[in-house]
Amino acid sequence: MKISGDWIAEPGTQKLCKALEDAGYRALFVGGCVRNALLGVAVADIDIASDALPETVSNIAEKAGFRVVPTGIDHGTVTVIANGIPHEVTTFRRDVETDGRRAVVAFSQDVAEDAARRDFTMNALYADATGHVIDPLGGLPDLIARRVRFVGEADARIREDYLRILRFFRFHAVYGDPDAGIDADGLAACAANSDGIAGLSRERIGAEMRKLLAAKDPAPSVAIMAQAGILAQVLPGADHRALAPLVHLEAGLSPRWQRRLAVLGGEDLTEHLRLSRADLGSILRIRDEIGTTLSPAALGWKLGQQEAIDVMLCRAAVLEMTLPPDWQPHIARGAQANLPVSAADLMPALQGAALGAKLKEIEARWLGSDLTAARDELLR
Repeated sequence: MKISGDWIAEPGTQKLCKALEDAGYRALFVGGCVRNALLGVAVADIDIASDALPETVSNIAEKAGFRVVPTGIDHGTVTVIANGIPHEVTTFRRDVETDGRRAVVAFSQDVAEDAARRDFTMNALYADATGHVIDPLGGLPDLIARRVRFVGEADARIREDYLRILRFFRFHAVYGDPDAGIDADGLAACAANSDGIAGLSRERIGAEMRKLLAAKDPAPSVAIMAQAGILAQVLPGADHRALAPLVHLEAGLSPRWQRRLAVLGGEDLTEHLRLSRADLGSILRIRDEIGTTLSPAALGWKLGQQEAIDVMLCRAAVLEMTLPPDWQPHIARGAQANLPVSAADLMPALQGAALGAKLKEIEARWLGSDLTAARDELLR
C-alpha cells in the first residue's frame, strides 16, 4: 500500500529525506501524516522518524541548506525547516522509564521498537519517501476499520502517560467508526486508570478537551466518558446530556468547542482546565445567559453575534426547546443596533451613581422591548 499527496511530493520534503538516506540513514514519515493520508484526511504536520541521532540529523540538514531548530533535542527531536515547511525529525526511541506524565527514553536503531512505544496502532504506521507504507505492528487493519486500539497492552500504555485516556476518547470521536462502538479493552483500561488523570497538568487536560470537543460529533465519546466515570475526573459536575442535542442543532454551523464546553456545565473551570482569559470569559458569558429570557436580538446586542448564536443553541439544547423563527437574522439585527439613549441625554439632571442606575434601567427596558423602544419612550 502506498500513500500520496502534495505534502509528500513537496520538493523540500523529498530533498530532506534524500539527504538523510544518502548519508546512510532511514527517513520514514510517521504518525498523523501517514494516518491521515491513508484516510484521505488533510495532513497538517509532517513527522519523520529516523535512526540518525539528533546531532547527526542537524548536521545533515544544515549541510543540505536547511534551517534547524532544536525543539526537543533531549527527547530526540529537531525541527527542520525545508522550503518554509517545518518537519519534526525524531530519532527512533524506546521507553526506559515512565511516571504517567513523562518518559525517559533511549535512542534505538529499530523501527519496531519505536512503533511499540506509540499510543495507538493507527499512529504506529510509517511510510518511506516514495509513499510505501511500513506497518511494524499490524495496525493497518485497525486504521481501515477505524478502530482506535492501544498498542500492545492498553493498561501499560496508559500508565506510561495518563493523558492517553483522553486521547483515546478524542481519537474515537475523530477517527473511530461510530457504528462499531469503542474498543472494549481500551475502555476498561481507561476506567481502571482514571485516577491517574488527577496527576496531569491543567494545561494538558485543557488542550486535549479542546481537541475532543472540536470533533465533528464528540457527543458519543463524551457520553461514554461519563458512563465510565472519566468525565467526572476531568470536569466534576459536568452533565453530558445536552451535548448530543446541541450537536444536532448545530447542523450547518461550524463546531465551536467553547460552546460545547459551556453546555457541559461543571464546577470551576479555572480549577480543572487551563483556558485563556478570552476563552474562559466567552464560556462564562454563554453559561450566564442560557437561563435568561433575553430575545435573540437582545443577546446579539449584549454579546455580539457569535456568542449570541452560542447562547441560543445551548438554551435550546439544555431546555429542550425549539429555536424561534428567524432567530439568526434577529441576532444580526441586535449586533448592529445602538442603544438610542446616552448619558448626555440624562445630564445634568442626573450625575454619578444615579446616572449609572438610570442608564441600566433604560437599557433593561430597551432589551425587554426586543430593541424596539424608541428614545422618547425610554426617556419618559
